[in-house]
Amino acid sequence: MPSQAAKKSPTHSSPAILFARNFLKYPAMLGSAIPSSPFLVNHLLNQIDWERARVLVEYGPGVGTITREMLKRMRHDATLVVIETNDEFVEYLGDNLHDPRLHVVHGSAVNVGRILAEQGVAPADYILSGIPYSLMPDSLRREILSESRKALKSRGSMLVFQYTRTILPYLQSCFSSVRQGFHIFNILPARIFHCTP
Repeated sequence: MPSQAAKKSPTHSSPAILFARNFLKYPAMLGSAIPSSPFLVNHLLNQIDWERARVLVEYGPGVGTITREMLKRMRHDATLVVIETNDEFVEYLGDNLHDPRLHVVHGSAVNVGRILAEQGVAPADYILSGIPYSLMPDSLRREILSESRKALKSRGSMLVFQYTRTILPYLQSCFSSVRQGFHIFNILPARIFHCTP
């Protein structure tokens, strides 16, 4: 019979239950009670040039809904660095996603430049972010976007999906080009921003 500790371990939880439980505990960290739909994930990932992408970064991977799909599409010699602040998600990802190209980092997106340097990888070709910017303090929102821009290659892109337009003026002040899209086939219709330095 499993111990109480084993029952509570993120490793033994279904992804959906783990995600929902953490949304109830930390709604400002997740922004939605349900992981992204397959339609939204495909729409986002279809904007990536997988042949060119050698270094990819994901902010707030949660239970790995998008992470798993990225690993399926990535080159064999590419690297994916996922940055997550939630202890349970970090443990879950480390225990359930076994791929030498994946690096799970317990940290904040504001430190993306330092994290990439510590991982020994070049600046990023792509940064994918669904963290809830609308629920952040203004200063943190600006700092994450500024550091993200610095962490990108000159031909790199940042793909941001959100459920509101709050982030748009911040993106426009930080990136020279911001293309907008809208994806309705998600539990919460999502706005997608494709940003380039």
